[in-house]
Amino acid sequence: MSGKDSFVKFENVDKSYDGEVLVVKGLNLDIPQGEFLTMLGPSGSGKTTTLMMLAGFETPTSGEIYLEGEPISSIPPYKRGIGMVFQNYALFPHMTVNENLAFPLEVRKLPKAEIDEKVHKALSMVELQDFGTRMPLQLSGGQQQRVALARALVFEPRLVLMDEPLGALDKKLREQMQYEIKHIHENIGITVVYVTHDQSEALTMSNRIAVFNDGKIQQISTPDVLYEKPDNSFVAQFIGENNQIKGKVKSVNGKNCVVVTDNGDEIVSLKVNVNSVGDNSLLSLRPERVWVNSDKGDYENSFEAKVEELIYLGDHVRTRVNVCGNNQFIVKIPNSSDHSDLKEGAKVKLSWKAEDTRALDFKA
Repeated sequence: MSGKDSFVKFENVDKSYDGEVLVVKGLNLDIPQGEFLTMLGPSGSGKTTTLMMLAGFETPTSGEIYLEGEPISSIPPYKRGIGMVFQNYALFPHMTVNENLAFPLEVRKLPKAEIDEKVHKALSMVELQDFGTRMPLQLSGGQQQRVALARALVFEPRLVLMDEPLGALDKKLREQMQYEIKHIHENIGITVVYVTHDQSEALTMSNRIAVFNDGKIQQISTPDVLYEKPDNSFVAQFIGENNQIKGKVKSVNGKNCVVVTDNGDEIVSLKVNVNSVGDNSLLSLRPERVWVNSDKGDYENSFEAKVEELIYLGDHVRTRVNVCGNNQFIVKIPNSSDHSDLKEGAKVKLSWKAEDTRALDFKA
């Protein structure tokens, strides 16, 4: 695919700061127009460097970045027509909200009447149209972040980049802002590239998520596919809560395989990226896919377990058990279920399907 076939394209992009260590390695990425793409990963994974190269604050060591089919690596940031939202808001403290929003329009030498109209429209988008005369320090953290978002949108950029924009907010406000940004994106259809290390934030907001680690995209897909069908053990561990059991492949039968755990239990699993008998494998199983004391007879895996810990979390009981040699195995029991007979130290039967267990490659 050429740079002309996608709205944003990274083509074989490397980035090194010291000429030796690559922080971004051979990056190929296509972003269609109107998409909300989140770059997700731990610190040092390359996601923020990738965003900074797209913004123009960093230059690729090799490769090229295209925007609407045009190479942009040699174009300065202010000529790229890209809006930016940062974690620290970056508002001018000596300017009113209206003046903060008008600034990027004045730089572009728009007529005053048009500036006023665009400022009002952008503030209405974030429901702050009555706050134009206030100074930033007269606003709450959430209001300041909404002003920063409005300022990024006010000049109607073709692309908006957001770098951990909700990191400074408390949990409740952060969750509220996730939905607000998601709805603004849906309403105006702008292309958004968003960076975060918060996987629940990525799952909530994104059309697609690119999971970064060690300078590479480990997997890129929709939130449901990333959660339900991780390609490798890193993605399985990084997205959502996940039970992991080590073992070796004993046999392979079509799409399934049997993995023997370190304590000798045999688990029937979906064969994802293990290839042959004897391969080391890390089994991945989501806590909500496990049944406790179920009479379902069609589940290929069934084991006795010992309850180690019960934690009541409102909508579910987080139950830690010892099973298959793993005493950190988590089961989420919905609060609608009867869990009155569950006690610490009790023996229970756990059951789960082979198709919910993913046999992933693992370097022992």
